[in-house]
Amino acid sequence: MADLAQKFARLGTDNAPGQEVRQRLSEADLPLRGEALPGTFVDFSHGDVDAFTPTPGAFELFAEGVRRGGAQAYTEYRGSLEIRNTLAQRLAQFTGAPVAGDEDMILTTGTQGALFLAAASTIARGTRVAIVEPDYFANRKLVEFFEGELVPIPLDHLQAQGRAGIDLDRLEHSFSKGVDVFLFSNPNNPTGVIYSPEEIAAIARLAARHGVTVIVDQLYSRLLYEGEDYTHLRAQDLGDSPVITIMGPSKTESLSGYRLGVAFGAPALIERMEKLQAIVALRAAGYNQAVFGTWFAEPEGWMAERIRQHQAIRDAMLAALRAVPGLQVRTPQAGSYVFPQLPPLVMSGLDFVRVLRLQGNAIVTPGTEFSPHAASSIRFNFSQDAQAAVAAAKRIAALIERYRA
Repeated sequence: MADLAQKFARLGTDNAPGQEVRQRLSEADLPLRGEALPGTFVDFSHGDVDAFTPTPGAFELFAEGVRRGGAQAYTEYRGSLEIRNTLAQRLAQFTGAPVAGDEDMILTTGTQGALFLAAASTIARGTRVAIVEPDYFANRKLVEFFEGELVPIPLDHLQAQGRAGIDLDRLEHSFSKGVDVFLFSNPNNPTGVIYSPEEIAAIARLAARHGVTVIVDQLYSRLLYEGEDYTHLRAQDLGDSPVITIMGPSKTESLSGYRLGVAFGAPALIERMEKLQAIVALRAAGYNQAVFGTWFAEPEGWMAERIRQHQAIRDAMLAALRAVPGLQVRTPQAGSYVFPQLPPLVMSGLDFVRVLRLQGNAIVTPGTEFSPHAASSIRFNFSQDAQAAVAAAKRIAALIERYRA
């Protein structure tokens, strides 16, 4: 029982996105300086679906799913075949490789659900899993929970030019030493960088050579900023290496409340994921599945406008942060995250995150959620009301100056 307790203790949700509000903070616990800065509260740990509303017609399709009754409520465990076949065509066109809706796809309870199912279907005690640092906060926790062996691969995003910055030599070495699974996000969460065509080609080549299973989280692959291109891993030659691609309409499309995700790829792994979903959640919520009808079917110009709005917020926030001497930040190429590295402060990064709540009226996510080596970094989700987000970024910049070492 002690081992089980330790396993759950390592999951640590206190600083996970959306959970910080549960912390009970006391000013007595921190060496505060000066007064709190006034301003509208902003929770940068997740996006604001009030600022960016869901795709048009989402609720109407949900209501139609309800009206269909049991036929929609009780789909196959892997989801409605009709919906999967429709999505298969759209995703094949988007990613540049065929998708078979009947065998290659499962609809899941959000992309988080897809990630859990994919990890559980490929990782057991002793499985060697390469993960990127920094990368999505759940990746490390999933490997540890399933008792896999972590093999960290550095991503030097601040120094890289024209690429994400993954250490391909380290990746090749890890594959040659028996890594079984490679798990990563592209665009990268939290940095917003996109893997270059050369990096994706190298990952595919190495996976094919060493027979490594690859799980790639492509949640933000539609939210690309002006002038940016994207290379889909599954469209590369991976030989016989199994690949699972995870996507969903939760973030860019502001449909996170419907908890919809999709995984597609190697049929044998999709079958495992279905068996597991059958005992975890049965299926993606039946009525909600109907909302997939809006995905890749938005009104003309809708996605371009959403990208334009996010890019404007991104640029304004970067301007506020870059006014701070010593702060380092790379311009995100995609997604809605900014991941600055702070200058030296008089306190730990985790304590500074708490100061921001008490004196800046803002919640950010500490960098250690994404890498143990990112203690001086913080993550913003800037999918927020533009005026409130930029004002909060300026408050944070002022507090960095106040607590500079």
